[in-house]
Amino acid sequence: MEPLESRINYKFRNSLLLGEALTHPSLAYESQKPHFDNQRLEFLGDAVIQLIITEELYGRFPFFSEGQLTKLRSRLVSRTALAKFASHIHLGDYVLLGKGEQASGGNKRNSTLADALEALIGAIYIDSGHKAAQTILLRLIGNELDKMEDSPQEMNPKGQLQELLQAIHPEAPEYNIVSESGPDHRRVFQAQVLWRGAVLASGKGKSKKEAEARAAAEALRAKNWQ
Repeated sequence: MEPLESRINYKFRNSLLLGEALTHPSLAYESQKPHFDNQRLEFLGDAVIQLIITEELYGRFPFFSEGQLTKLRSRLVSRTALAKFASHIHLGDYVLLGKGEQASGGNKRNSTLADALEALIGAIYIDSGHKAAQTILLRLIGNELDKMEDSPQEMNPKGQLQELLQAIHPEAPEYNIVSESGPDHRRVFQAQVLWRGAVLASGKGKSKKEAEARAAAEALRAKNWQ
């Protein structure tokens, strides 16, 4: 299992935990060791992953509502998402499967990969605690978190900004496209968001909609109305 430990940059103090995390129930059944598989660690790891991602989203997006944060979290903890993160470290290559499951390509199934990743994080949590599990997980999902921050149009910053400002004053923010540049096939738009006569922020995008969304996201970050 040393290559896997190198991939995640973590050395287990208790190697049995790693073995348990990578033992699929199908192998446990074939080996007549029904209590040595990754299902219990998967149960624990699911809760640990939920907590770590919740903490991270709460800190990264301070102006997002509970509903918005829940939607973002669901994108990161879905079976498909977890399987993708597991694939980044080739986790399927290390999962120990029963012969039948191995023959049917079980190590490539999303369910197998997602369960193994949850079990792996659970094992790290037991082996070294919350901080170690947090470091490993955030390293795995960091690119996806960065994409969320870089794609504010997916998270409706305009709606969030309007809701926030109209809680202070009923006037809604307005958006102006202040410039366009570049050739027709690669236009760049710059938008400004104004509220009560003051410019709060500006943003650029490949479309007017994207420019306005980025202006709203920047306004949420800068908080120039305070």
